Amino acid sequence: MLAPIFQVDAFTSRRFSGNPAAVMVLDRFPPEKVLQAVAAENNLTETAFLVADKGDYKIRWFTPTVEVPLCGHATLASAAVVMERLEPGREVVVFHSASGPLTVRRSGTDYVMDFPRRTLEPVATPPELPAALGATPSEVVWDGSNFLARLATAEIVRNLDPNLAAIERLARSGVIVTAPGDAGFDFVSRYFAPAKGIPEDPVTGGAHCGLTPFWAERLNKTAFRAFQASRRGGEIVCRLVGDRVELEGACVFYLEGTVEF
Repeated sequence: MLAPIFQVDAFTSRRFSGNPAAVMVLDRFPPEKVLQAVAAENNLTETAFLVADKGDYKIRWFTPTVEVPLCGHATLASAAVVMERLEPGREVVVFHSASGPLTVRRSGTDYVMDFPRRTLEPVATPPELPAALGATPSEVVWDGSNFLARLATAEIVRNLDPNLAAIERLARSGVIVTAPGDAGFDFVSRYFAPAKGIPEDPVTGGAHCGLTPFWAERLNKTAFRAFQASRRGGEIVCRLVGDRVELEGACVFYLEGTVEF
């Protein structure tokens, strides 16, 4: 099988920052083991596979080790591929996924994704979490997949050097850390997900489906400028709209080619 492949830096306007995703356009989905092998070969945090479907697209996302039910940056990258390469000038695209239909629209040079809001549940701080992080959270919530831990300052979040093996032993998808923002941002965050084959995700749309309502309750506002403080770094505009979260960002194309598998 031959398939077009695009590598796109998402949630950034500068190449070599943001979160790189592979986007592959297929006539049909081959068996899961083949998709997983391709994603492992690509060796990026996520590979998105697209199949055209009655004017929309079906989408699936794979890390190098597992399929995931939702991925923000690879969806943003997929929207850029559809609107800039497959159907230039298109303004809106709907992706049908394991998390339901996901609509992405063009907004100037950015793209705005309409994602489901995550429900947050306060939990006691797991005894092993402070040692795993190397910092003690002031509060911890559960977003249905990850622990979300609030730390005291943005500086602590930026300088965190966690024990990834200990985080993997928590038997959760991952740990999101966050704090009030600095440098003009409302909040900052990082995301560690070694259990999914991603030691640290550079910029995570899905995490912001929980971060947005989390900070809406604490800052008494519904629109935010957020920064994910990984080594690559990335910016996300977040808006809470009822039971949905809008995530806005830019994309930069890095690679275009053909894969044979």
